[in-house]
Amino acid sequence: MILDGATGSGLISAGMPASGCTEQWVCEHSDVLVNLQKQYLEAGSQVIYAATFGANRARLASQGLADEIERFNTVPVQLARQIATERQHIVAGDISMTTMMADFSDEEDFKEVVDIYKEQIGYLVKAGSEILVVETMINLDEARAAVTAAREVCDLPVMASMTFEENGFTLYGDSPEKAAKVLMEAGADAVGANCSTGPDKMLPVIEKMADAVPLPIIAKPNAGIPHPGPNGTVKYDMSADEFAVSMTRIIEAGACLVGGCCGTTPDYIRKLWFLVQNMSFESRR
Repeated sequence: MILDGATGSGLISAGMPASGCTEQWVCEHSDVLVNLQKQYLEAGSQVIYAATFGANRARLASQGLADEIERFNTVPVQLARQIATERQHIVAGDISMTTMMADFSDEEDFKEVVDIYKEQIGYLVKAGSEILVVETMINLDEARAAVTAAREVCDLPVMASMTFEENGFTLYGDSPEKAAKVLMEAGADAVGANCSTGPDKMLPVIEKMADAVPLPIIAKPNAGIPHPGPNGTVKYDMSADEFAVSMTRIIEAGACLVGGCCGTTPDYIRKLWFLVQNMSFESRR
């Protein structure tokens, strides 16, 4: 199944400031978001991530926007659903870090984080999300809290992906095998990795996760390594063709839910879609 590509970097390219609240900006510039998502659908994406990445109460409160939590989770899901009549696709409610410095070994702290995610997930479900995606998580305990919250709120399928450093471990030192097993035990229906590296560096992570658990594996890497460009812009060092070829190796290693993260565009997804249509899966793990 082909996922979408980058939302944040795509919106920045279309005029969104690099700082500030993404959810607030897309609610005020909905035409830009819808245009980007339509391009991903035309390129071959079957799953569109709603722009609700940071719309949990803790993160919004740090920006003075906690009172907007319902709107910031509802509007992006509804925008994604508006284009459902044009092409068949799945709308995913997107969930990520709270930015809280919680002590997850403390039962009360863990419950507090679960409750924060339960509130957001409640709005995502009410707005019409068809699946939930927990992504770009650097802390395995926080990812576990998000998956736990989803399981307590609804019965929608839950995808969960961690971010791994170039050394193959999360920022907190967890291995791909451990992450996959913990998230599966928490109730995730699919596990994997996104962001941080390009597909070439992500390949060993995907191999280890595919060997560790009997679940669908997610791979949504960046367009290679970022490099500073003029006027605060960022350029990535992997072309769409290079990205797509590297992604075929990731699919052969066991990933079956594939897309792109930072730096990828509809062209990257189009090239990926084309190569996937012409792949033989006989060698797939």
